[in-house]
Amino acid sequence: MSQYFISIPFCNYINLKDINSIKGSFTLYPRKGLLTNIILSLRYNFAKQGWVNKIGLRNKGIDYAIEKYKNTNYIISIAIIKEEEIAIFKQKIPTNMNLELNISCPNVEKSLVNQQLKTFLNPERQWCIIKVSPLTDMNLIDKYYQEGFRQFHCSNTLPCKEGGLSGKTLMKYNKILIPQIKNKYKDIIIIGGRGIQTYQDIFFYRNLGADHFSFSPFRAYKLVKSLSYY
Repeated sequence: MSQYFISIPFCNYINLKDINSIKGSFTLYPRKGLLTNIILSLRYNFAKQGWVNKIGLRNKGIDYAIEKYKNTNYIISIAIIKEEEIAIFKQKIPTNMNLELNISCPNVEKSLVNQQLKTFLNPERQWCIIKVSPLTDMNLIDKYYQEGFRQFHCSNTLPCKEGGLSGKTLMKYNKILIPQIKNKYKDIIIIGGRGIQTYQDIFFYRNLGADHFSFSPFRAYKLVKSLSYY
């Protein structure tokens, strides 16, 4: 049965019954300036049909996330900036804490770590998701599959000169990426998202091969009600 997700950043502030929340993304150490960066950079771009931002993973750090969410079923999104942080993350994070590994945020000063992530896989976690860029090459998917990953979130924001773009524009990228993954690996579970505003958009992602769906909380109640009807 399909499940529904509220993805970051909205899920950090809103929780809805029967809908999975992905909290984060959290880095090893706090990165200040969240409110300032939201005010300065978050804009709706009508030409690109989506929201753009340069928030850049501003967050309270993984210690805060572990303390706040350790006894919940939330999924915690983490972003690793340096390879040497992997061992520290693993030591800190409970083995049964659900994770989403953010490997592609375009709004940080350097590329996020996307190697040696298999250390986070274990049978105690219901979710250990790789959140990929809409520009992801299948060679990278192959690598993660060989390491044991079976859950992918398609997709993260699209890099653009204004920062990171989300919205309807990303649907054309996911239209290519999701079938590529599902046609090659039948046992991969995909969370499809970006641009979902109506139940027709969910059917669009379902027809591509998505198993679960991620959308804004502002659409959630209406979407789930529509889907239960159809």
